[in-house]
Amino acid sequence: MDRKSAYGFGMEIDAPYEEAVERTKDALEAEGFGVLSEIDVRATLKRKLDVDFEKYVILGACNPHLAHRALIEEHELGLLLPCNVVVHEHDGRTVVSAADPEVMLGTSDNPALAAVASEAKERLTRALESLR
Repeated sequence: MDRKSAYGFGMEIDAPYEEAVERTKDALEAEGFGVLSEIDVRATLKRKLDVDFEKYVILGACNPHLAHRALIEEHELGLLLPCNVVVHEHDGRTVVSAADPEVMLGTSDNPALAAVASEAKERLTRALESLR
C-alpha cells in the first residue's frame, strides 16, 4: 500500500476515476464484499452547498459472513459497519483507500473481534492490491 493513515490504507492507481470505481466494485466482490451504499460526495456537496469538489465516492462494502460473525459477538457493532472504501481524484491521480477494520473494530473491548477484523483487513488489502 502506498498510502497509510491512522485509520486507513490505500494507493494511487493508474486508471481514470470512472474505471477505478467499477474495478474497485469488482475487486470487492471477488473478496466477498457487496456494495450496500454508494455516496457521490461531489454531487452531494454541489447540491447541498453549491461548491465544486473533486470526483469522490464512498462505497459502503460489506462481507455478510464477516459482518454476521462480528454482530454475533457484539450487537452494537453495526455502528461501525459497513467497511468504507473511497475512490477519488486528487491532483490528477486516482486514489483508492479503505478504512482499516483492525482500527475500527479495535475501538471495541471485545478481543473476539480481532480475528474478524484481521480477515476483513486481509480481504480488503487483496482487493485493493488487485487494482494495480
